[in-house]
Amino acid sequence: MQAVGAIVIGAGVVGLAVGRALAMAGLETVIVEGESHFGTWTSARNSEVIHAGIYYPKGSLKASLCVEGRHELYAYCRARDLPHRQCGKLIFAHTANETGELDKIARSAVDAGVDDLVRLSGAEVSAMEPALRSYEALLSPSTGIVDSHSFMQSLLADAEAHGAIYAAGSAVTRISRQKEGWAIHVGGDEEPVVVAPFLVNSAGLTAHEVAGVVEGLDAAFVPPLHYARGVYFSYSGASPFSRLIYPVPEPGGLGTHLTLDLAGQIRFGPDVEWISGIDYKVDPNRHGKFYAAAQRIWPEIDPERLRPGFAGIRPKLSGPGEPAADFVISGEGEHGLFGLVNLFGIESPGLTSALAIARVVREMFLSDARVAA
Repeated sequence: MQAVGAIVIGAGVVGLAVGRALAMAGLETVIVEGESHFGTWTSARNSEVIHAGIYYPKGSLKASLCVEGRHELYAYCRARDLPHRQCGKLIFAHTANETGELDKIARSAVDAGVDDLVRLSGAEVSAMEPALRSYEALLSPSTGIVDSHSFMQSLLADAEAHGAIYAAGSAVTRISRQKEGWAIHVGGDEEPVVVAPFLVNSAGLTAHEVAGVVEGLDAAFVPPLHYARGVYFSYSGASPFSRLIYPVPEPGGLGTHLTLDLAGQIRFGPDVEWISGIDYKVDPNRHGKFYAAAQRIWPEIDPERLRPGFAGIRPKLSGPGEPAADFVISGEGEHGLFGLVNLFGIESPGLTSALAIARVVREMFLSDARVAA
């Protein structure tokens, strides 16, 4: 059994950011991933949007960590010349009846520390994006897009440069308590393979399952998880848009919106579908629904060029009809177990917030006087 300074379970974007932060702080860190490659689940199946932080309740982790993480992410990408673009986005009200939602978003943005939103009339919107028909809109100039794979590659490279070990294809099946700290068992092995005083559960969609095999962790500190699948449809033609286009939000998500990749190609989504397990299938029969949503954004869209793309799954801590839940960063102060941090419900804006979440976890460990012992 190898003894190290910290173990991070899950090599999605947040797990990699946490592993990097701990390694750079001087802890010998092992990043453990059950799949054969990092970032193959939620981190690879999303809009790759750098969110401004405008939708989240005042005082929530999502609000603060998104704003902080957005600044850190832009700075990180600029410093390393990673593919990204601060293209901005428009959140539009299709009719006068929806302008109240724009008012709510504007107030929420100010509460969260976002001070650069601009209210636009329909005529001003048309001057910026002639293909969009709207009554009014909010311009978010801080919103952007990033190549999430390049970002994750860079996080892993940073972590390894500071001594971290990346172990792919290593599904954790048990976490036991040893005198040296937390020990992980892989693939059903009776004997543990690595032990560390600090362990971070950043397993995303399966974080609740990992928490369920932690010796001594009361099940009361493992929140219920709900899977929300979001499907994307791609558009094969040229884009008339230079910004991301969002309708006002809908229950469970931000509505079917138009995003751009770094090559300028359009995709619509995600929608919201509550499912019972991890299933990434995309039903081509949903074309009609996506076409109707896309047509509200782009009336002249050619339906023949709109085709099934991919699906992602959000690990949500609130179910249908419930208020949106916050991120949960659960440490000793909650569950009473020294050296253990569970990350639950790290959905959007998890990509944007990754570096900020990593900083919070690092400070939870390294601010503890017992580290020196």
